[in-house]
Amino acid sequence: MEFFNLHTHNYTNSKDILELVNQYPNEFDKKIPYYSIGIHPWKIEENRVEAELKIIESKLQTINCLAVGECGLDKRIETSLDLQITIFEKQLLLAEKYKKPVVIHCVAAFQEVIEVKKRLQISVPMIIHGFSKNEQVARQLIENGFYLSFGKYLLQNPELESVFKNIPNNRFFLETDTIEDGIYEVYALAAKYKNLDLTALKLIIENNFQKVFTT
Repeated sequence: MEFFNLHTHNYTNSKDILELVNQYPNEFDKKIPYYSIGIHPWKIEENRVEAELKIIESKLQTINCLAVGECGLDKRIETSLDLQITIFEKQLLLAEKYKKPVVIHCVAAFQEVIEVKKRLQISVPMIIHGFSKNEQVARQLIENGFYLSFGKYLLQNPELESVFKNIPNNRFFLETDTIEDGIYEVYALAAKYKNLDLTALKLIIENNFQKVFTT
């Protein structure tokens, strides 16, 4: 593995990239070698949640499924937060049962995500994908045991440089999510911000991958 893409919706089949491709239970592509699977808060449909949870549980028992997600909480959608929390909790308990990390979608609900983690005593790694907030939020998440993944907003928002610089090297990942820019561009900018050469950055990500996904 030369590069690791923590979260993408665009499978490229690049030989030098391990891509953790986001999959949904009802839109599953068995040709994708490594993936996460979960119920995104945008895609909640109450009448099929239980069936989707069964699919997720079956996939979690395979070696190609590296994580649960993306799943999480989003206060800017119409789906009730209580329903989102219920479905999020069920996925976290599956992650805990099968010892898989979790890729989290979180919009304006960081306190709630932290509260759920504490209340359920979740011990598996939890990664906030697409992080774009300030240093205070980043610090609070890290203090509560979360990892942060950077990508689209790191490329688009220069103000994130100071936030990213101060993230401990053992607590971050890089991703592309839905953007067309490749993971190479994200790595290059991350190396620049961290004042590292590319080889050193790759080693950091490799170490984080080993700790989160293979232990």
